[in-house]
Amino acid sequence: MFNKIIKLVLAVLVFVFAIYQFVIGNIGNGIFSILLSGIFVFLYFKNEFILLAFLRMRKQDFEGTKKWLSKIKNPESALTKKQQGYFNYMHGLLLSQTNLTKAEKYFRTAIRLGLSMKHDLALAKLNLAGIAMTKRRKREAQTLLKEAKELDKHNMLGDQIKTMKQQMKRF
Repeated sequence: MFNKIIKLVLAVLVFVFAIYQFVIGNIGNGIFSILLSGIFVFLYFKNEFILLAFLRMRKQDFEGTKKWLSKIKNPESALTKKQQGYFNYMHGLLLSQTNLTKAEKYFRTAIRLGLSMKHDLALAKLNLAGIAMTKRRKREAQTLLKEAKELDKHNMLGDQIKTMKQQMKRF
């Protein structure tokens, strides 16, 4: 919604207003203003459109996810590096059903930019391994699958990894 610099400026202005409220004796207003400035700082690190797109994706509403992601016009300037990673990650997940070449590009960009959660990184590498396997690049698929297994500490993707290994034996 707002540029990331505007969010920080708003957070600082609201925090200064909170200090002013403490000085004149309005403690409740000051506490509320500090919480309000915390929201702007939170939205600096977590883009609101990406959060809403994740909520749509959890409900398997891919059209809604596309709608929220399309509201981000210039991701290079509007998002931080990790947010750009998740922006590309979600585009890759959306395109992995239809266009594997574009999905591969988005997943590689997401991995290069970085994802903060290990299981998201593992899922991106697992998807890349699947794409490499469909394009007959077995060695690359094996290394990506091995990296995905190492990143999957809580064994959330264990079944998918086993299935992928079984399919790889057929090639």
